[in-house]
Amino acid sequence: MRTFTRDTSSTSKRLKNELSRSDQSRRRSSLRFLHSGLVLLSTFGLFPTFASAQNVNIKWDSRRAFGYLQKVCEIGPRVSGTTGMIKQRTMIIDHFRQSGCEIRAQAFDVPHPQTGAPVRMTNLVISFDSTAKERVVLACHYDTRPFPDRDRVRPRGPFIGANDGASGVALLMEMAHHMKTIRPRYGVDFVMFDGEELVYADFDKYFYGSEHFARWYRDNPPEYKYVCGVVVDMVADKNLNLFIEKNSWKMAPKVTQSIWATARNMRVKEFIYKQKYEVRDDHLAMNQIAGIPTTDIIDFDYPYWHTTRDTARSCSATSLSKVGRVLLQWLTELPIELGDK
Repeated sequence: MRTFTRDTSSTSKRLKNELSRSDQSRRRSSLRFLHSGLVLLSTFGLFPTFASAQNVNIKWDSRRAFGYLQKVCEIGPRVSGTTGMIKQRTMIIDHFRQSGCEIRAQAFDVPHPQTGAPVRMTNLVISFDSTAKERVVLACHYDTRPFPDRDRVRPRGPFIGANDGASGVALLMEMAHHMKTIRPRYGVDFVMFDGEELVYADFDKYFYGSEHFARWYRDNPPEYKYVCGVVVDMVADKNLNLFIEKNSWKMAPKVTQSIWATARNMRVKEFIYKQKYEVRDDHLAMNQIAGIPTTDIIDFDYPYWHTTRDTARSCSATSLSKVGRVLLQWLTELPIELGDK
């Protein structure tokens, strides 16, 4: 799904091989997984401080949010261009229409990596204040990988993608219920990317949806500006650990720091102020192509990543609640000067 590394030190050694022999070439080419200590970003007195708004009254409905995750998973695999994806998209659009949002679809075609036939993909852009000239974008991908390629027993079995796919969708679906009451500092757009991982082989292309969105924003500048962005991915792990992703720290440090500062003020300990993984994800296109400083909130310690066990049973309503509450609070207290670029 993504290239990632851990930080290394002079005494570190490569992690003992935990992959099957068939995975070794993929590991060498795209999964440089190194074992070492973590980079500590905060020592006593060095954690960045941001002006904190008064805590908003967030009545997050954990049961409802987790119900959205379950409902998405009940559809089954949601691979780009398939009936499962079309069914999910219809459900998402119906949900946000009931919230009174403005919904735009960005449709585009890409060649299927195996056949070359066109695959229709559709990004969804959901606006809560269509008149705002300055906005924040909260994004996730809503497609699933075709197969659970890291499953040692069933690498071609069904892949449900409860955490890797449905968790971001469910998070934004629940957040929609609160947007009218929290009074965010900027306009807010939710964006759901299609085609994050229409991947059948090691070197197939990733990130179709985010790259399409980023090029559109760069080449056809709208009348509004995105001040910053957040990508949420795999945020429902029962054992939630949200370390700072290294590319986010390099490309969008102010955005990253502000979110983790909000989490600290709220005493949400699952946001850990240390760097751990370097992840290739949808935030790269947002930073590098669109020029929108964007951070990635991702739990890459999820043991069921790309396996048949990535189901709702492996996810937690509590984890969704913690991430959602932090983001809702953060939207109310964004510093005006937040942009990194």
